[in-house]
Amino acid sequence: MTVRVMLVDDQVLLRTGFRMVLAAQPDMEVVAEAGDGVEALEVLRSTKVDVILMDVRMPHLDGVETTRRICAGGQRADAPKVLILTTFDLDEYAFSALKAGASGFMLKDVPPSELLAAIRAVRSGDAVVAPSTTRRLLDRFTPMLPASAADPVRPEIGRLTEREREVLLLVAQGLSNGEIAAQLVLSEATVKTHVGRILTKLELRDRVQAVVLAYETGLVRAGGGAGA
Repeated sequence: MTVRVMLVDDQVLLRTGFRMVLAAQPDMEVVAEAGDGVEALEVLRSTKVDVILMDVRMPHLDGVETTRRICAGGQRADAPKVLILTTFDLDEYAFSALKAGASGFMLKDVPPSELLAAIRAVRSGDAVVAPSTTRRLLDRFTPMLPASAADPVRPEIGRLTEREREVLLLVAQGLSNGEIAAQLVLSEATVKTHVGRILTKLELRDRVQAVVLAYETGLVRAGGGAGA
């Protein structure tokens, strides 16, 4: 199945470079481009897109707010997935975009093979932020970006089983499924099942949003430790 990709970046040369890389793939097609968030939202009204490569710093409407508006539709199966592209590691804008609903982020100078793998992963529903990178992002920026008063309360956390809560805490501390399996003496398949149930119960898009929620609700403190 062909992955329909949209490029959103105010730098034409960068879009050209990404388009050349994607055009060489038999399972990918660049179906749209935009130079800012306003243009991107307009294009999306008439174009079917699977994955959006989204810059964060753009004129008129930045990538964070654009991502928030795109992801506002919730859990629609046909909603495009957003992969944030940033120039600097640990970019506060990238964190904000993850909080807004992006499925992950990568640096713009990432090797082409990793970019292609990330696009395919996002298309399949996975997150593409490495656990260690997620933890560094959250440790640095969560204290600066507290949940707003408008953020919904999550009583669903009380519906997690003791094991699911334990798995969520380990996910939030930056452990991969394999590392969680080893620590809890479970199979990776069982851990994956627990993560899937956590996402369903909390109505979250992916494990990145699960990590953000764990920090915002105090389940995990910035620094990786369990909350009170």
